[in-house]
Amino acid sequence: MTKFDRLLRPKSVAVVGGSWGRSVIEQLQRINYAGDIWPVHPVKSEISGLPCFDSIEALPSAPDACFIGVNRHVTLDVVRALSTRGAGGAVCFASGFSEAAAEDQQSAKLQQELLACAGNMPIIGPNCYGFINYLDGVLLWPDLHGGQRVDRGVALITQSSNIAISLTMQQRALPIAYVLTAGNQAQISIAELGMAALEDARVTALGLHIEGFGDIRAFEALAQKAAESGKGIVAVKAGRSQQSRQAMISHTNSLSGSDASSDALLQRLGVARVDSLPTLLEALKLLHVFGNLGGNTIASMSCSGGEAGLMADAAVHRPLEYMTLSDARRDELREALGPMVALANPLDYHTYIWNQLPAMTATFTAMLKEGADLSFLVIDFPDQELPGGESWMVAIEALVAAKKRTKSAVAIVASLPENVPYSVARQLLSEGIPSLYGIEEAMDATVAASFVGKSITQLSSAPVVLAEACAGKYETLTEYQSKQLLRQAGLDVPASSVISTDADATSAALKIGYPVVLKVVGEAHKTEHDGIVLDIRDEPALLSAAERLFVSSNQLLVESFCSDAVAELLIGIVRESSGLLTLTIGAGGVLTEMLRDTKCLLLPASDDDIACAINELKIAALLHGYRNKPAANLTAVVRQISLLCNWAVQHANRLQEVEVNPLLCLHDRAIVADALINMGQTP
Repeated sequence: MTKFDRLLRPKSVAVVGGSWGRSVIEQLQRINYAGDIWPVHPVKSEISGLPCFDSIEALPSAPDACFIGVNRHVTLDVVRALSTRGAGGAVCFASGFSEAAAEDQQSAKLQQELLACAGNMPIIGPNCYGFINYLDGVLLWPDLHGGQRVDRGVALITQSSNIAISLTMQQRALPIAYVLTAGNQAQISIAELGMAALEDARVTALGLHIEGFGDIRAFEALAQKAAESGKGIVAVKAGRSQQSRQAMISHTNSLSGSDASSDALLQRLGVARVDSLPTLLEALKLLHVFGNLGGNTIASMSCSGGEAGLMADAAVHRPLEYMTLSDARRDELREALGPMVALANPLDYHTYIWNQLPAMTATFTAMLKEGADLSFLVIDFPDQELPGGESWMVAIEALVAAKKRTKSAVAIVASLPENVPYSVARQLLSEGIPSLYGIEEAMDATVAASFVGKSITQLSSAPVVLAEACAGKYETLTEYQSKQLLRQAGLDVPASSVISTDADATSAALKIGYPVVLKVVGEAHKTEHDGIVLDIRDEPALLSAAERLFVSSNQLLVESFCSDAVAELLIGIVRESSGLLTLTIGAGGVLTEMLRDTKCLLLPASDDDIACAINELKIAALLHGYRNKPAANLTAVVRQISLLCNWAVQHANRLQEVEVNPLLCLHDRAIVADALINMGQTP
């Protein structure tokens, strides 16, 4: 038994409030709630035919759950009374708490008072609609909803009550077990609501709409719980459209943007991130029916070459793979389809066999026997009022028969979402065949379900680093200072010397050995500001470069020059406001902004994580040796990045950001060519 059992599955419900209270009672009656309903109102004698109690103290007993639909100030008194009485929990509908803090200075204080009034009693909200439990037929919900009772289904959790309403109205044959709104997450977070939903064996998967993470440790626990129960999580995370952060000293900030850590966190937790509510619902449909897909191989069948082409194109830029037909499958398909059909995957089976149940069944069976992780039948139904639509049901009958013969995972896909009758979708769902609405959404949903299936077996047990910000003043170290710190951490840093005269320059160059690099000290972006001269091979060239650079700086850095780099990488680590340390790996040097080719991870990151991120870059081909060119020493590259990560973790509470750009990737080593660090001063 969890602390939310009484609240989410109550045997008695108190409803406080006038018009909003009436709405909740009407919704309880509509869903045929079997428990006691106790309206609470100080002056009304009855609401919706039920006798009223004038206070919480007057109730027959402590209610298991209570909907509070009064203003924010009265809400505090009601919550205090419920907590004192020993109620099981409450939904706080009122707004004007922390979400209004920017406009009302009193709001944040009121939220703290709300928490104090609640004590140990669970409260959902404030500023939310509450929840609907379609499994047990109970809700604390003051508005319309479009769901119906189910025996099992997915749980949907969002901070937005309006989005929650919209999700209940879906007509996509997705069984919904719970709809839970979190509001301000004053006491109960999205992650905690997710844990409560996963505790219910009847919940098959979890869908989240996230505006802010709140307690990251709670999300880690949620991910672990999901992995242990074999239930996948799919999320829409708001924030992709926000402008990237204003760069501080590095390229890392402008490249990673404000959303990078969210992406990295969800990926680390094994939560599939999707970009739209339709894709969220389609992915949850796959998880509900099949659980987590075992892989990313797919097959497609359609009676149109145009549809086959659309399906083929939809997989091109996604991590999905069409299986090659084996000789055995080709023989079976040839026998079913005759000599006029080209055999391929995606398969255009033409209309030769349309409305022929045996031939269609044989064709679909042969394709499903190939063993793809998920197969599709592309089919758009005509308006049900039009004559001749019964022939489409022959294809459905054949698909159901083929699934029963092969026990394979198969779904239908409509190229247009409106072209699947709800009755057909419901019928197919009962046969274990989900109906997917839209080709692009179907493909994205498959990617999500495949990602969850892969990640759930590889979930990292290492908690992410959460570092508090330094209380002192931050300072930007010079390149020389930054490199000295990294040298002490074990990174491969070229020999260098800070000089302030021509004589110092020539002496340092002789000691280091030509060729050398001459750089302006204290300039963050040297190439853009013409503050660097490369590949200086003799003293005259050195003095000429020094004369030009001394105009803009009284100190220069002389450094050993490394040529013949296979590729250049940017390696940056930023401490987010949340305390997360985000590692960015990308194309470096002068190509940084041009290519914007990056991957982000959260620390700690293993060597395998780092290597995988590097291999996902567009410039990975260069690192592996492009067109018979020498390959970079990737072991050395990963080692340098790992050392930088270890150093960042050790200095997490002082670090603001560190960037190595470029990390020169040579065939035998990896060298820190430039570095900048912004960190708090030592107390």
